[in-house]
Amino acid sequence: MTIHTMGVDLGSTTGKAVIIDECGAIVAHKVVQMGAVSRRGVTAAIAAVLEEANLGRAELGRVVATGYGRRLVHDVDRTFTEITCHARGVAAMCPRTALVIDIGGQDSKAITIDSEGLVNDFAMNDRCASGTGRFFDVLARALGYSLEELDDLALAGTNDLEVSSMCATFAETEIISLLAEGAASEDIAASVHRSVATRTLGLVSQVGKATPVVMTGGVAHSRAAVKFLSDALRTHVHVPAEPQISGAYGAALLALESLRGATKVVGQAIEREHTHNGSLPSGRDCTTCSVGIGKHQPIDVELWNASAAEGHRT
Repeated sequence: MTIHTMGVDLGSTTGKAVIIDECGAIVAHKVVQMGAVSRRGVTAAIAAVLEEANLGRAELGRVVATGYGRRLVHDVDRTFTEITCHARGVAAMCPRTALVIDIGGQDSKAITIDSEGLVNDFAMNDRCASGTGRFFDVLARALGYSLEELDDLALAGTNDLEVSSMCATFAETEIISLLAEGAASEDIAASVHRSVATRTLGLVSQVGKATPVVMTGGVAHSRAAVKFLSDALRTHVHVPAEPQISGAYGAALLALESLRGATKVVGQAIEREHTHNGSLPSGRDCTTCSVGIGKHQPIDVELWNASAAEGHRT
């Protein structure tokens, strides 16, 4: 009998679900737009992916949830933070990745990972919508274009305008002012994309630039966003075929590993500031491990082979 596991990623604007087989291959995946965090959206994603895989919920060996709303997902075996799951998913999708830039509906992240998909460091912008999917929604609305049309518009821009406000709340007013001054829509779109890329460099600087770079999240579907980010980083930015499912895929892989008993959870940060006593088997100590003090959100202690983990539980 084939073993299947499922990963569910409940983000700020989409619900994603991925089912994999015992070899880690993706059997089915679904992304459902829902507007805001809701059980209804993720329930629809789960129902759709089960139908595509021709499986019942009871036939799944294990289910892991991640994302903003992971606590809202019912009947899961455990949860992991999106940082851990994105790292694991991208490492499987794009081997040898060193830096992950994830830009979703409401936040953006820069994550450095090692060859096994373990998190070395991360930085997160989850307090402001600048540079996220919501921000580009505001830009498109202010210019009177659809998101699909925004790509071609931004790529056609030639003049670099000064865009001072990167706040989604005030950006629309500034864009309207630029239009009133006679600025071309394509130059405004290009300048905003360029500014977003520059601000993303600020996240990258917190974790350290590393290559190869992979971009995930809904904004990774934007050719313009990827192009301007590549220019800012001065390196090629890779985009997986399905950039929105990396977190759910990583969750499904972690579910499969835990089902097999090949790995164990050594500990999990549950407070904003968490002190980890002892060194990880990889040699990283408390100041550089995934749960070091001062991170922007709690993050799971990474998984490793159970035999190596003995004596290191927190």
